[in-house]
Amino acid sequence: MTSIERVRIMVLGDSGVGKTSFVHLAANNEPLKSPSWTIGCSVEVKLHAFKEGTKDQKTFFVEFWDIGGSKNHRNARQVFYKPCHGAIFVHDLTNRKSEKNLNKWLKELLYHDKPEEKNKVLWSPRKETEEEIMDAENLFGANNLMPILIVGTKLDQVDEKRPSSTSNSFRVKYNAEEILLDCRQARYLAAGTSNSVKLSRFYDKVIENRQLDNGRGSAGRYGHTISPLYSSKFYLSHQD
Repeated sequence: MTSIERVRIMVLGDSGVGKTSFVHLAANNEPLKSPSWTIGCSVEVKLHAFKEGTKDQKTFFVEFWDIGGSKNHRNARQVFYKPCHGAIFVHDLTNRKSEKNLNKWLKELLYHDKPEEKNKVLWSPRKETEEEIMDAENLFGANNLMPILIVGTKLDQVDEKRPSSTSNSFRVKYNAEEILLDCRQARYLAAGTSNSVKLSRFYDKVIENRQLDNGRGSAGRYGHTISPLYSSKFYLSHQD
């Protein structure tokens, strides 16, 4: 019997934005009836047909690692982040702070192995330096060594006057696609919808990067190699 390869996707965002509800909907094609707070990490798995409909079609397990968002547990999160092949950043469309905090979650991913930098940069309310911006753009920009996707939840509660897509430059800056949805409605991820197509494309991109030659990594600012195939350096640290 042929074993099925797997990829691991981290699902990150503030506590209460709907990460668990999104993951359940994406993995099971049905809404979660009774959402609860995630303590630590929970994992959901789904089968994905990579390059579906082509001669290269292959089945993969996609693992969603739903990481709790509490600041009280941020120092414990790092145990869940090895390996990490892609990341989904979730924010609440009715909560602008959760949208702004996407940059903090990205920085946590970027500066995980430098405690002194994480304390100084990640959690301090100051503007990014030019060097930090370049680091992030090199890792997640046009080359997109680690594919990322943005998910905006609670679309049903959005004021019609409020822009429905991210108002800051996060999505454009890091070359990421975005899907907007109400996690209580399966139709938002139904087969054939634009959201479903974006998700499938994202999974394919994660798998493609997982398959790239391990030697194609690029040196990061701190001297370690960040590989699109697998980065042992992408350990995040935990919060819910």
